[in-house]
Amino acid sequence: MSKPLTIVITGASRGLGAGMAQYFYKQGHRLGLCARSAPILKTNDNILARTLDVRNADALQAFTDEVVEALGPIDLWIGNAGVLEPMRQLRTVSLEEFERSMQINVSGIFNGTKSFIHHVRSREGTGTLVNISSGAALKGYASWGAYCASKAAVDRLTECAQLEETEAGLRAYSIAPGVIDTDMQVAIRASSPEQFPMVQKFIDLKKQEAFNSPSYVAQQILELALQKGPHSSPVVQRLPPEPR
Repeated sequence: MSKPLTIVITGASRGLGAGMAQYFYKQGHRLGLCARSAPILKTNDNILARTLDVRNADALQAFTDEVVEALGPIDLWIGNAGVLEPMRQLRTVSLEEFERSMQINVSGIFNGTKSFIHHVRSREGTGTLVNISSGAALKGYASWGAYCASKAAVDRLTECAQLEETEAGLRAYSIAPGVIDTDMQVAIRASSPEQFPMVQKFIDLKKQEAFNSPSYVAQQILELALQKGPHSSPVVQRLPPEPR
């Protein structure tokens, strides 16, 4: 293995974020983990785990500073915190519900991106930003209006960050990780066709176990973080299916 990295993961209490955290820890990397509920791993000599809301910019900045003080300069920042809800037709969604989705999925990503940009600018060398997007950023899905809109915003925000901060050493990516069998998928499969017309597609995916694993996603992200030379890969990427 290459030398250990310091990696931050937001939304690290369950699902993809938790799985990536476990993989990176087994590989010997240092981790800064945060989530609205307790992160999957507890604080020790190589982990700093905190409970916070990514919508709170001050709290996220304080967490960033604490990670740097405890674990050293951050090499890789993974903005993973996000929600699918509300999973209903737009005509039934309240403005408050829509705004909550955008605050977590977009403002939370903005807060993390901004904190990491300032950190990269404060030191020498490069830093890799990976914001977790979705195939839903590329096309609309009935009943996923807020989610699709938020993930499309994540793609564009990350592209702008790269354009602005290349000279400062930032390497930014917005990664659609493929379908991961998380609590989000459980909620999707439990919905009715009236609530989510494409539900059968996701039921079939479960029957086939046609998922990407968190460890596979973590490996692909690590390859981006370890690239040498000028930033040359596309900012917006969709991971291919995991080899079986």
